[in-house]
Amino acid sequence: MTRLPRTIRLDPSDKVVFAQAAVPGEWAVTGTFLFWGRAPDSLSRKERIAFRSGFLGVDSFGFSTLVAVQEARADERAAMVETLAQHLVTHLGAPSLEIARPAAEEEVALAESLCAQHPLNTLIALHRAHDGTAIREQFRTLRPRDETAFSGSHLQGHDRAFHIIEEDHDDHVDLFSLRGGD
Repeated sequence: MTRLPRTIRLDPSDKVVFAQAAVPGEWAVTGTFLFWGRAPDSLSRKERIAFRSGFLGVDSFGFSTLVAVQEARADERAAMVETLAQHLVTHLGAPSLEIARPAAEEEVALAESLCAQHPLNTLIALHRAHDGTAIREQFRTLRPRDETAFSGSHLQGHDRAFHIIEEDHDDHVDLFSLRGGD
């Protein structure tokens, strides 16, 4: 088994900010190769967002803001390479699968190296920036904790930004009267 990034969607924002959002749960690569040789001012608004923070889902060829480190079997990794190679032919004009396969293998190996030292379920976010003619990448991680502030097992070690508590009583709050004035 090896460790590879798998797309995750914590909220629906990926569907809005990216032209094509990755499907949650698909294997991913960084996808930086999509932006090589492209001037920053030539990118559309959604392409700039994908450039800045998007991992590339291998099946959908869409983007995801976050990935989670997951175990992958050898056959899953091999299928990932083949699918990515096919996309390189279909979407980017590689002359054949034989020529595209080594490039796809290199991208999957990079994704594998990104996950190798992280515990399972670690969330990874990406930030890219142009530095002259080079592209710089930075990665941030969020690891699950054994206990969360709310101790909810459904959170799988990640706290929520908000915690909603349902109450049993039927108190009525009149929001219009609380605003004051007329």
